[in-house]
Amino acid sequence: MTRPRTRVDAHVKVLDDDVVALAKERGIDALVYAPHFTRITTVRERAARYSDDDLTVVPAREVFTGDWGNRRHLLVLGVTDPIPDYITFEGAMAEFERQDAVVLVPHPSFATISLTRPEIAAHADRLDAVETYNTKLLPHQNARARQISESTGTPGFGSSYAHLPGTVGEAWTEFDGALDDEAAVVDAFRERRPRTVVHRGGAGHQLRGLVEFVHLAYENTWEKADRLFLSGDEPTLPSNVAYEGKFDDVSVYSGGIADYRPK
Repeated sequence: MTRPRTRVDAHVKVLDDDVVALAKERGIDALVYAPHFTRITTVRERAARYSDDDLTVVPAREVFTGDWGNRRHLLVLGVTDPIPDYITFEGAMAEFERQDAVVLVPHPSFATISLTRPEIAAHADRLDAVETYNTKLLPHQNARARQISESTGTPGFGSSYAHLPGTVGEAWTEFDGALDDEAAVVDAFRERRPRTVVHRGGAGHQLRGLVEFVHLAYENTWEKADRLFLSGDEPTLPSNVAYEGKFDDVSVYSGGIADYRPK
């Protein structure tokens, strides 16, 4: 008798009826949903709305630590209390530890937004996995990520990193056994259970990855300008009233939205 296995697309940014349908069509059992600049309470509400007996949506946060020139993204699962962006790395890690969160490293050594190999090696005992396949990245970048995972002894994980609905389920992390709910998925990463990183193949997969990579240009130009200059106060800035000043001492900026604009 074949043992059940659980496919987890371990990092997506989009979630709606079409995303859920595509995930199920591609045999995905769980999605880790971590939209940018969204408080965990909102993420949890949306994840619960789209979870059912066939697909578990795991709420998560991709927290931006550091300032614009020295950002380090961390993907955290199992969090319940709000954590803002643009706080120090150590301030973020202390809060993750307080909440007993699972800490994953997305897109290692990519651009200026990721933990580097030396940083991952230095904090390996505090990190639960390193992303070794990301559909949005180029082959040499994923090869470098696998080398980092191997050299630091940190387990790998794979994801579609879907910012566009059609990318969901292009890559996943596959665990032995049935992971039937959020807690089971989080525990599988926390306990460093054996896993296989898998991705779809062929020209269609390569094209989808290229489309996602090109989408980076939009994210880092008009979308960023709209967010910072036109949309007002961000819900995940530490200065937002929702945090009641709890993170002021580890904020990397001071005050309002103007202080968070790139120089």
